[in-house]
Amino acid sequence: MEITSLNNERIKYYQKLKNKKYRDIEELFLVEDEHLVNEANKFGYLKEVITSDKDLKYDVPVIYVTDKIMKSLSDQVTSSKVIGVCKKLDKNDIEGNIIVLDNIQDPGNLGTIIRSAVAFNFKTIVMSKETVDIYNPKVIRATEGMLFNINIIKDDLKEFLENLDESYLKVTTDVNEGEDIKKINFKDKRIALVIGNEGSGVSKEVANICDKKVYIKMNKACESLNAGVSASILMYEVNYE
Repeated sequence: MEITSLNNERIKYYQKLKNKKYRDIEELFLVEDEHLVNEANKFGYLKEVITSDKDLKYDVPVIYVTDKIMKSLSDQVTSSKVIGVCKKLDKNDIEGNIIVLDNIQDPGNLGTIIRSAVAFNFKTIVMSKETVDIYNPKVIRATEGMLFNINIIKDDLKEFLENLDESYLKVTTDVNEGEDIKKINFKDKRIALVIGNEGSGVSKEVANICDKKVYIKMNKACESLNAGVSASILMYEVNYE
């Protein structure tokens, strides 16, 4: 059976999931494009599939719709042929290195950080409550599916860092008082790396909890890096020094 009407109640329900308020209420979110849908399916987060491609088959319920409906549900200029309805990510116990995000606002930055965290073996991301929604479509696309490969928690950062296991070295960035990241030995230590807001950096109350401050040595002609690039370099240095 194919749904052809935009006024169909099921389609209206899917439309609501484009809004954060309803994602939070329903504990569901949408992913778009076959690669992301397949990643969600691989990790057990896929609940339903919406598609205009009659040849696509999945081991979850498949809802066939018209191209017009796909376009109405799409967040992209050119809509894809498949959208997945996914349950929100599980929250797991903290292990390994952690990246802590203090009020990151740009969806592209957050998506890049999630992708790099997986690449450089950080096991958990802890985000402040003010950080951009991880289920924002732009965040999801920027992760290239790595969203499903990592433990992500939203928490009060001050409280989280103050109660973090003492075996963790809490590290943040400071271009004025920090040490060159390349000169620090991180071997045999578990790291909680704190990255700050794109404009204001790490808040003072969070920075004051940290044990060590670092910076990335670079050409003086460049005043700063964006949060996604900076976080990626720092995670690389921690993982491969």
